[in-house]
Amino acid sequence: MSVPVIRVGAATDVGLVRAANEDCFLAEGRVFAVADGMGGHAAGDVASRMAVDGLRELDVERVVRGEDVRARLVRVNADIVAAAERHPEQAGMGTTVTGVCLADVDGEARWVVFNIGDSRVYRYADGGLEQLTRDHSEVAEMVAAGRLSPEEAAVHARRNVVTRALGSDAPPEPDLWPRTPVVGERFLICSDGLTGEVADQDIAAVLGEVVNPQEAADRLVDAALAAGGRDNVTVVLVDHVASESGAAAEADQVTEAIPLAQR
Repeated sequence: MSVPVIRVGAATDVGLVRAANEDCFLAEGRVFAVADGMGGHAAGDVASRMAVDGLRELDVERVVRGEDVRARLVRVNADIVAAAERHPEQAGMGTTVTGVCLADVDGEARWVVFNIGDSRVYRYADGGLEQLTRDHSEVAEMVAAGRLSPEEAAVHARRNVVTRALGSDAPPEPDLWPRTPVVGERFLICSDGLTGEVADQDIAAVLGEVVNPQEAADRLVDAALAAGGRDNVTVVLVDHVASESGAAAEADQVTEAIPLAQR
């Protein structure tokens, strides 16, 4: 089985307004994710950390399949609900979570893109930026129904109200999309602290100009801060730089990781 050789960069910042950073990220092994603790809810940082820790457990499995990603997210949701019940001061905590996981789909290595909430996964390739995930938010639903334009949604008073999140009594259904790995593609995983401040065309410009994924992640976070930094902002970049075949490549977890920045 051909396995992607990847390079990774990541950065996070509390922003210029918030007192604490409720974002959490995972950028190692076979899972790459961003979780954004629900703003205004108790212990959003606890919920986002639980989401990331739960996804990290997928790396202990010898083989991960697409359905394992969904099962893990369902389990994490139950864990967050149970933690809130044990600790009343954390009642109402929740988090978005989105990312990509390298999984076995019918005997082939595939990226599984997953999403719950309004954090996003983009794909940058051949000079173009494509949003792979769909926002689970009130304004996204209004745009889909033709009641708002994308420009109106960007400044709407309820733009931060999500319709799916981990921490719900009824487990939210994650969106899952398997994708065939392509050498040269770059995945951007980010919280809405980036997309709420920096336009897609400006994000694409950075991704096209900066080859090193760590430098690009830092540049994107800096751009969000320069634009106002009104929310926590987190960026994970995953570059597919080559492919290797055979069991040795799989066993080596062919990941060329660049040191991560947590600011």
